[in-house]
Amino acid sequence: MVAPETLPLTSPTMIFQPSTEHYSGIHRILAAAVVNREFRHLLLHDPEQALRDGFQGEAFVLSDAERLLLLSIHADSLADLASQISSAL
Repeated sequence: MVAPETLPLTSPTMIFQPSTEHYSGIHRILAAAVVNREFRHLLLHDPEQALRDGFQGEAFVLSDAERLLLLSIHADSLADLASQISSAL
């Protein structure tokens, strides 16, 4: 008689964790806003212009969804902006 194959008590599971590279454009925008008061002010008051201008000569690479998200948020502070972005993602 052949013994049935024993399965391990635990099996590997897949855990979904979004890659930080996926949101690198948003991360770069938030980092620029943290270190530069003028960019932060522009991002909070005219996000379309902030995205168009970029930061220190570099453009932000965003998906259409990320761009629409940033343009749809109305925040009074960087903390509020970050919170709304986090909630939306």
